[in-house]
Amino acid sequence: MKNLQPFHLAIPVHDLNEARVFYGEVLGLTEGRSSEKWVDFNFYGHQFVIHETQEPIAKITPNNVDGKSVPIPHFGVVLLWNDFHSLAEKLQQKKIKFEISPYIRFKGKPGEQATMFFYDPSHNALEFKAFRDPEQLFAN
Repeated sequence: MKNLQPFHLAIPVHDLNEARVFYGEVLGLTEGRSSEKWVDFNFYGHQFVIHETQEPIAKITPNNVDGKSVPIPHFGVVLLWNDFHSLAEKLQQKKIKFEISPYIRFKGKPGEQATMFFYDPSHNALEFKAFRDPEQLFAN
């Protein structure tokens, strides 16, 4: 995965200041440029932007994965194994309400991974995960 290019993702939020606190203080992302209606963040080397809107945020029926109801749509990042566990502990200390608490998915199978899901204040679903063996990222 050398030379991986950063992605750009822009999402809607209902309250820019509340989302700014969540992404900046709770998740610890570094803030970049901003205006009265949007804020850029460094999302683990990717350009992530929150845009304030009063439009409803789409919800789709969850998908069943490994016996859990996975929110659709969702976004996040694949972390290193120890970084995932550090973040999970930090979020638990901050009393984040998990939709799917941190656990090991596909245990003992190809693609074994740690994963967790939670929502931001505007109900955008996030997933953070880590593969025990990073080479298994795209394993069948």
